[in-house]
Amino acid sequence: MTSPRTLALGLTATLALVTGGCGRGDEPEPTPSPPSPSVSPGFVVLSDVDDRILTDIRYATADNFVGRRVDGYREPLCLLTARAAEALRRVQDTAIAAGRSLKVYDCYRPQRATDDFLHWAGQPDQDLTKAAFYPRVPKAELIDRGYLGAPSSHSRGSTVDVTLVDLSAVEQAPSRPAQPMAACAARRHAGNSVDMGTGFDCFDPLSHIDAQGIAPAARENRRQLRQLMTDAGFVGYDREWWHFRYRDEPWPDAYFDLPVTRSSAG
Repeated sequence: MTSPRTLALGLTATLALVTGGCGRGDEPEPTPSPPSPSVSPGFVVLSDVDDRILTDIRYATADNFVGRRVDGYREPLCLLTARAAEALRRVQDTAIAAGRSLKVYDCYRPQRATDDFLHWAGQPDQDLTKAAFYPRVPKAELIDRGYLGAPSSHSRGSTVDVTLVDLSAVEQAPSRPAQPMAACAARRHAGNSVDMGTGFDCFDPLSHIDAQGIAPAARENRRQLRQLMTDAGFVGYDREWWHFRYRDEPWPDAYFDLPVTRSSAG
């Protein structure tokens, strides 16, 4: 019997729209077509594997750079391949021993969501979130600068956007996007994440791993997160301190378009 992996690897490659950030690792992405709907990636819900890991799935809300719920995010869940979820559980064990917890912002991302991002990027009149997410970068340059692109490693189910939270931190208050939002370079929101120098999805040079101009404490927090993740087999992306791909991912050549919902697990 042909395995799902063999089916995925045998698919014909197609040209990518763009190879860029907000979803790729620090090496070029392969560009095959998504597998047929009959191929199941075997996703799990992260909270079923480790309910200690905090979640703040921004794309299932209006609290993101698009300013509305992103296509494909039907439930605020973190879906991952079982292999990546188990690796993240190991990271959480180590983080807790250091007095901290992981918090994930995004996990598996359907292809339709990446398409939604690119459609938004091509709409110059949709610029209401500029001050909060890309205050110093023209929207027309987000793709060329590597902050947005396709395909996305998130659509393979083994990539996460993640931060650290002190175990002693209070629970994060629900976001209210209608409120005025500070620029992401000034740590947008008063969320319970440790200081990383910028907020999540800050499309700005300050989000780069080696960025100058961030406080020593934030630099150390980035170093700690990167060490925790790389020790467990994840690979970072040099333009986004929050982005990590599991190196030994089970679907390195496939992209999926299942919606983010519990029914897509299993």
